[in-house]
Amino acid sequence: MGRTGTTRRRALMVTGAAAAAVLTGCSTEEPEQRRTSGSAADPARAEAALRRRLAATSGALRDQYDAVIAQHPALAEKLAALRAAVAEHVTALAGPAVTALPAVAPPDVPTDPAAALKALATAERRISDVRSASLVDAEPELARLLASVAAAGAAHAYLLTKKGS
Repeated sequence: MGRTGTTRRRALMVTGAAAAAVLTGCSTEEPEQRRTSGSAADPARAEAALRRRLAATSGALRDQYDAVIAQHPALAEKLAALRAAVAEHVTALAGPAVTALPAVAPPDVPTDPAAALKALATAERRISDVRSASLVDAEPELARLLASVAAAGAAHAYLLTKKGS
């Protein structure tokens, strides 16, 4: 395996470790207090609302990948696996309780391919941060999924900014 494979493995290990750190982070609140802080009285409704928001955010990111690929077809092969992973995140985050996601306007895509990749990386980082912040309001099963998806987003951002990837 070449240098790129080693670099990718290292990036995935780092993001996995970061996700584990987030999941086991220190808190003085009891688990029940963390779970209900800022959420509705009905835990199922609160989780469905959280899933809907997170799935919509991931859907917008998937649409951004589609827009970049449409504007820059030469990037399609490079972005295919990352876009497919984001599409899987939409499905996983939506879960069984979410029936429909809101439509969003297509994003503006920079005309320069490097700038388009940078915009995708920035979006991945921002959404990864949102997912990490949402861990506090999530039930344990959803929190594990969020940590994993946040780590994947951080890895995507890294891969999008690596030269020659």
